[in-house]
Amino acid sequence: MTAPSTKPTWPLGWETASALKARFVISVGDNFYEQGVQSVSDPQWKSSFEDIYTAPSLQVPWYVILGNHDYRGNSQAQLDYSKTSPRWKLPTRWYSVTQAARDGTTVELFMLDTSPFIQAYYADGGAETKVVGQDTAAQLAWFETALAKSTADWKIVIGHHPVYSGGEHGGSPELVEKLDPILQRYRIPLYVNGHDHDLQHVARGATHYVCTGAGSKMRKDCEIEGSDFCSLQSGFTAFSLTRTTLKVAYRDYTGAELKVVDIPRPA
Repeated sequence: MTAPSTKPTWPLGWETASALKARFVISVGDNFYEQGVQSVSDPQWKSSFEDIYTAPSLQVPWYVILGNHDYRGNSQAQLDYSKTSPRWKLPTRWYSVTQAARDGTTVELFMLDTSPFIQAYYADGGAETKVVGQDTAAQLAWFETALAKSTADWKIVIGHHPVYSGGEHGGSPELVEKLDPILQRYRIPLYVNGHDHDLQHVARGATHYVCTGAGSKMRKDCEIEGSDFCSLQSGFTAFSLTRTTLKVAYRDYTGAELKVVDIPRPA
């Protein structure tokens, strides 16, 4: 007779975060289903965040962006929660943050708010019409200026919506038109998104487009067209870097590696 397991029942990813000694976590939006949160005291803060991600390895900064489902609720409440939480980092709807690896390599994360770019969200009667009034021109101007000023060894861009995708939602023509030219002009090596509920890799031009939308409910279809890897297993991605190489490891919910992509630092 064997003794019952005493292994903690923490959610997927904590063992990987522990093994890698993760410095931070990135949330690519749609933080609360289906209708976001209503206030900073919404019970979902506990049921879907504080009481779930309790592992010691996850007690690090969580850099967060908004998704379209977050706009269905009170999106400002998610910004306001940053003032009370030591982990939840969403100071403004778009922002950047710089971190240093243990070898001194620096990375600047450019955290974007992509929902206001999607024209379908402005349709009358749609739940996401709360994007009305967001200044996409100002966001793009800030983004390009910040990229030009950045002295980080690595520049990584995070957005909720995919630019290119073989998943169910597919790519975003608005981002292909307005965002991708900036990514290519500044030779951004990595764009990370959610929205499509899968794990996916697309390489075009100077940029690797990584979808990491498999942390919750999954879709039924994931076409390989448009991508060279697409998985419908629940999972996540783990990133590590040195001065010369950025490693993207796609992992399933057990932490097992499904695919690894090594991205060389742009010249």
